[in-house]
Amino acid sequence: MRAMAGMWRWRRNPLRRRTDRIEAWVALTAALLITLGAPSVGWLTGQAAHGALLETVRLQHAQRHLVWVTVDRLVSRTPLDPDPETSSERDAHRRVIARWTAYDGSLHTGRLASPRPVEPGERFRIWTDHGGRVMPRPMDVSTAGTHAVLAGLGAAAAAGGLIEGGRRLAVWRLRVRRYRRWDEEWERAGQDWGRAGAGS
Repeated sequence: MRAMAGMWRWRRNPLRRRTDRIEAWVALTAALLITLGAPSVGWLTGQAAHGALLETVRLQHAQRHLVWVTVDRLVSRTPLDPDPETSSERDAHRRVIARWTAYDGSLHTGRLASPRPVEPGERFRIWTDHGGRVMPRPMDVSTAGTHAVLAGLGAAAAAGGLIEGGRRLAVWRLRVRRYRRWDEEWERAGQDWGRAGAGS
């Protein structure tokens, strides 16, 4: 509030230059755009992203199906790896050859990663498309909402950054112009300005 009062008094100051007035208007415009424009951009982007992601959720749930697979055999186990950073031992217990019936009734056999250690004959569920190809789990509504919020926040931050970048560029151009005018005025004043007996 004190800054606003100072700006209000500054507008009547006789030392105020035209570039000062332009700089103040640029700052005010940028503040309004950041305060009102950036959240609006974020909200609109989030809404658009949420709509698109909900459509993706709907399509994925329509095109992917949970089916039961039966383990035929385990994939040959690799030797124990002493490095705790690798997961070869864990993966060796979870790689299996299994068979399943797709949503369209076709039979499939393939190598899969099981969600837990299993033995031959055990069953677990996987996601497949209509033709039986293994697919990732479909996106759920809460994940879509989270992604939409992140997209909105990112768009708002990007809009705010662009506005602030534009303000800084405009202020920099005004300063360059101001310094150029000062240089021109100093050249017009001459080298001996202010000396005694130089006619000033």
